[in-house]
Amino acid sequence: MHHRYLFLPLLAATFLSPPATAQSPIPEKPLLGFGPAQATAEYKREGQFDSYLKPANLRDWMKRLSARPHHVGSPYDRENAQFMVSLFKSWGYDTRIDTSFVLFPTPKLRLLELVAPTKFKAGLTEAPVKGDPVSAQTGEQLPPYNAFSGDGDVTAELVFVNYGIPADYEELERRGIDVKGKIVIAKYGGSWRGIKPKVAAEHGAIGCLIYSDPKDDGYAQGDAYPKGAFKNETMVQRGSVLDMPVYPGDPLTPGYGATKDAKRLDYKAAPTVMKIPVQPISYSDALPLLSALGGPMAPATWRGGLPISYRLGPGPARVHLKLAFNWTVEPVYNVIAVMKGSEYPDQWIVRGNHHDAWVNGANDPVSGMIAVLEEARALSELAKTGWKPKRTIVFAGWDGEEPGLLGSTEWVETNETLLKKNVVAYLNTDSNARGFLGAGGSHTLEKFFNEVSRDVKDPETGVSVQERRRALQLVSGPPDVQAEARDRADLRIEPLGSGSDYTSFLQHAGIAAMNVGFGGEGSGGEYHSAYDSYDHYIRFKDPDFAYGIALAQVMGRCVMRLADADVLPFSFQSFANTVTKYAGEVKKLAETMRTETDRQNKLIQDKRYVLVADPTETMLPPKVQPAVPHLNFAPLENALTTLDKSVRAYDGVSNRLASLSSSQLEELNRTLYQTERYLLSDEGLPRRSWFRHQIYAPGFYTGYGVKTLPGIREAIEERKWDEASEQIQRVAKTLNGFSAQIDKASAMVPAVSAK
Repeated sequence: MHHRYLFLPLLAATFLSPPATAQSPIPEKPLLGFGPAQATAEYKREGQFDSYLKPANLRDWMKRLSARPHHVGSPYDRENAQFMVSLFKSWGYDTRIDTSFVLFPTPKLRLLELVAPTKFKAGLTEAPVKGDPVSAQTGEQLPPYNAFSGDGDVTAELVFVNYGIPADYEELERRGIDVKGKIVIAKYGGSWRGIKPKVAAEHGAIGCLIYSDPKDDGYAQGDAYPKGAFKNETMVQRGSVLDMPVYPGDPLTPGYGATKDAKRLDYKAAPTVMKIPVQPISYSDALPLLSALGGPMAPATWRGGLPISYRLGPGPARVHLKLAFNWTVEPVYNVIAVMKGSEYPDQWIVRGNHHDAWVNGANDPVSGMIAVLEEARALSELAKTGWKPKRTIVFAGWDGEEPGLLGSTEWVETNETLLKKNVVAYLNTDSNARGFLGAGGSHTLEKFFNEVSRDVKDPETGVSVQERRRALQLVSGPPDVQAEARDRADLRIEPLGSGSDYTSFLQHAGIAAMNVGFGGEGSGGEYHSAYDSYDHYIRFKDPDFAYGIALAQVMGRCVMRLADADVLPFSFQSFANTVTKYAGEVKKLAETMRTETDRQNKLIQDKRYVLVADPTETMLPPKVQPAVPHLNFAPLENALTTLDKSVRAYDGVSNRLASLSSSQLEELNRTLYQTERYLLSDEGLPRRSWFRHQIYAPGFYTGYGVKTLPGIREAIEERKWDEASEQIQRVAKTLNGFSAQIDKASAMVPAVSAK
């Protein structure tokens, strides 16, 4: 994740209840949502919480949870769920396993061979390495494959497509290279893996291979495993190629829970199951295939780190790819542990991380899951001292995240009505390693999270984790990020696209969410491979689990402050500032496209275009593009003006919240956390109605990467001008509904009495 910083004026008494008195202790740092006395008590509790955190627990639990492969449907996946249930129950939580039943294909047959101009049969295996015993657990491992690939038996010429994103196919088209009826080979990187076969199939390819080039993920980055952390010649990145930008979760039950007796689609007709065969391979298996390619040289920026001349094809390399899968429905085990709130039991703080892995998964996901466990244990210790959270705390260990966010999505879809009524916020983590704090989420929580990151020390430097992140931006950020790091008080959190279990909460149910983790100094090539092991983790990721403790401190504070705040710490100024920025970006995008289209068309008409710098390359002449019309952004601008007015009005009454009764506070808080629901549209986004959020969504062709104001932005990018106009109107309507909800909160605060 990339991070920026945002200056927000410090609202000195925002959400304070009750006001300070001569007897009230005044904390050095005020807390959003707490009065002075309550803030002092909260800081004391957080100090106690920190004292309970023990790195040895993280170490022991990582050894236990990553001891064996634990993918969906495996015996150890169930054993791990039952083990976590026993821990939560021993700490006093009301704990259960919620089971869903989802499609999870596993390989039945995998064959890849070069049939011309020479012969080669790919190994499609990962070799065990010395010093890492779990790498030899081949009997329990899922072999390297892409889940939700189509079955297929295809033979065709090979074409190298770089990262296999839309821009790469535009480059091939300029060179007159067509992939229709061909098998493509793409590098990992540049987008989420599922985009590569999706775009290949759209261009007529009949098969797709994906490999990790050592320039991006191997010896060009550092020593290969086991000497160093990086990808060795047989390592392979497994992963799902489910078309999750359409909808995540079980592909057979779109939009509703995958209960045991749910009505299911035929997997062959499921919209998100890939229609062509897809296979991930190592760079040792990729080398003979790429070496056999002829045709023109690949552009310089496409060439990787293998000792070959990177050529595009097609041919003379011909490849035979044959894949078949077991299309079975398997149970996924979501571990749910509840500590009931003492005052507002129907307001829930949900804290989650997934527990399933592609193989042993020490880093992904166990490094995050063990922090969740330690947070829960520390809170149970705090409860023994007499503390009880005001709001209910729900800890979740999700299953089935790796194949397509299966467990969390089905849980949300099954319980959607109840969750939309009760959940205040969802707090997510996934992998974790030493380094810098990364955070993305709903911008109504931005100020709240800045206070949390301000109050946790970085284990390596001793400064706050917020300030260490700022230092990174000052040293290595682009100019605009450096300017923000110098001039603004707060760290800018990133918008969320997809790629982890926050997706269904935020994008489908409209529940404010955060996704948090540390990283940047624990690099390596073990991702989704058989080498994501305890031994790899303690050598290269977080040897003393100091950043696991830091993660527990950050997320523990998030949970406790949301659970105990008198007034929920939602701040709307951050949101208004951010959405105004996004509106400026889409307006600039349209203007830039108009200017650039006019410029290129003029060059073409005047025959003054330059095809390539290298005259030996063959290029087709560019085509005249239709002119870009002027879009009417007035409805969006008017909605932003209304939003700003509503935010200012709420800020103006926030210093009088102490006058509210307990029942009025409960009503106010419910209104505040329901605001995110008003950022949804019942119609959803064009061509993918499951995604309802109008401010954040994963891109249709980025997969994990976020598109902000997605309906507008993607319509402009795809030159769908009527749709862009419609989406401007829809986003404006959505923002007006959001503003009305803020006005509703403001109206709950009594007016100042005239004297």
